Amino acid sequence: MDLDRYIDDIHVQLDAAAHAGGDDARQLAERLAAPLDAAIRLALQDALAAAAEEITVELAPGSVQLQLRGREPIFVVSPPEPYDASEGGDEGLSAASSSSAEGDDAIARINVRMPEHLKARVDRAAEREGLSINAWLVRAAAARLERLEGQRGRAQRAPTGSQRYQGWAR
Repeated sequence: MDLDRYIDDIHVQLDAAAHAGGDDARQLAERLAAPLDAAIRLALQDALAAAAEEITVELAPGSVQLQLRGREPIFVVSPPEPYDASEGGDEGLSAASSSSAEGDDAIARINVRMPEHLKARVDRAAEREGLSINAWLVRAAAARLERLEGQRGRAQRAPTGSQRYQGWAR
């Protein structure tokens, strides 16, 4: 996805606002234009990453990831695997997505207690997506766990209080 078009639009708007402010404002806008490019690009990438996370929640157990190719963001879409009705159950998930990391395809039963107002919202959401309440809850749990595991992989921090740096420099 080419972000340059969006950054250029912001520069055009900044120039238009600066022209209304006189010569001093125009000169300031010219000096700020280059340093703002990086900040604008980073803000756009953050917005795209947040959108990808929101879409992943709705698409679970599929996912959408934002990756960088050079300086340009790209979306990588992993659609959910189709449900095979011959496998039984109304979970709405394929065997691959319902199995644990050990390869155990067994289905466990749990009872969930929740406030009436929350249950009503879950009922409506499941109905909108054409899923059973069980399938909707399984998808929501799977999406949340995928997000948490993805965040854990990205956020490897140094121990608390440490001033340790890694990497290389020229």
